[in-house]
Amino acid sequence: MADLQTLATPAPASASSKKKHSKKRKAIDVTVDASLAGGAASAAAAAPVVAYFPSGYDPLAAADGPPRARLFRRERRTTHVDLVVGSPGGGPDFVGRSYAGEAATPQLCSYALGVLDKASGTLKVVPIAANKILRLEPHLEMHKPAHSQHSEVASEVGSAVANDEMKVQDLTQMYGAKKDKDTDNKWRSLNEQRNDPFAYENLDLGKTNASDSQAPEIVRNIPPYDPTADMSENAYLFDEIIPKNIRPHLLEIVGHLESGEFPSKGYGSFVSNRVQKLHELQGEDKDRLAWILSYITYLLSLLARNGSMSKRHRKDRKENQGPTTPHAVYRKLLLMFTEPGSSALSTEKNELLINYILVLTLFADDFRSDPSDICADLKMTRQMLKPYFDQLGCKSVSTGAFKPTFMTLPAPLKFPQEVTRRRRRQ
Repeated sequence: MADLQTLATPAPASASSKKKHSKKRKAIDVTVDASLAGGAASAAAAAPVVAYFPSGYDPLAAADGPPRARLFRRERRTTHVDLVVGSPGGGPDFVGRSYAGEAATPQLCSYALGVLDKASGTLKVVPIAANKILRLEPHLEMHKPAHSQHSEVASEVGSAVANDEMKVQDLTQMYGAKKDKDTDNKWRSLNEQRNDPFAYENLDLGKTNASDSQAPEIVRNIPPYDPTADMSENAYLFDEIIPKNIRPHLLEIVGHLESGEFPSKGYGSFVSNRVQKLHELQGEDKDRLAWILSYITYLLSLLARNGSMSKRHRKDRKENQGPTTPHAVYRKLLLMFTEPGSSALSTEKNELLINYILVLTLFADDFRSDPSDICADLKMTRQMLKPYFDQLGCKSVSTGAFKPTFMTLPAPLKFPQEVTRRRRRQ
């Protein structure tokens, strides 16, 4: 950047006026030299630069002489101007930029600067361009440490940089805007918490060894499970899959069955094929199966409404509307399977929802389930569901040729291992 003259002399224009003052004051003849009559281009070229201190800092009060002001213009972008005003007492410099702050915002008003010379009796009125009204902010030049091979020099430079940062923080508190002060206070609070040794007393960080840190933890996209369970009914946590607070809303299927309204409610193939079993059970076993069948119905409804099924089978969904999902259950499903602020299912949530349905089918069939009817409800083939069953740790069991294949759940759970491909040597 190169130095630029601060003021340019405007083109003269004549006009005269006389003012009469009181007897105590001497009358002065004033000649008004107004440059406002010129064109917009000439007015912008002749406009001076006006700067102000928003913090209230008075540079004249710090020393006897006026402060040193320098105006710079950028070499690449000639319309960008920087005004640097130095403190007489050796303090921080104040910098105003024509491309930041108020100067960069659209200006709907016209400004002019009047300078009265009492000796010559001349009043000069000069227009001011909006991008030349600069806001002077305090600025402290940071010392950039050079690379050194000596540790002592590096430590000295580091301490100098730390002192400069403290000076910048002090200047921000003294002359900075409110937004900069708030930002600086937040960073200072975070640094204090980070350097506080007592901040981690109540945290249970645990103990890890070298082997544990090298082996990454695998997060599986399946329902809550217990890998140490030795029985199939304990492998997946039923109380977490179907929470107790929504179970009173899952007994509507029993009322439909007893009143004879079940066929007209549009239940799926899997639930319809287990109605006879629900008739035979009594007490807690009947309630448990009712929870499972109702929850499967509502999960299928959510999948059909927001999942991949809604794109391929909209006609089937309209013709075969299932029972209405209770509000408490629907709110729970949205919290579990949708992203915050959206009712759509992501690919990961869609996969998790299908895994929930398959696990509940295993509970309904005492962990020996024929997947043909759930395939019809999901509009998927056995080959399409096989990766889901494998991910859950299920095994396929066949009773013989040309006979149905059942899915079982051995315990403890054994998940498929991740296949790691080795790169070929070049």
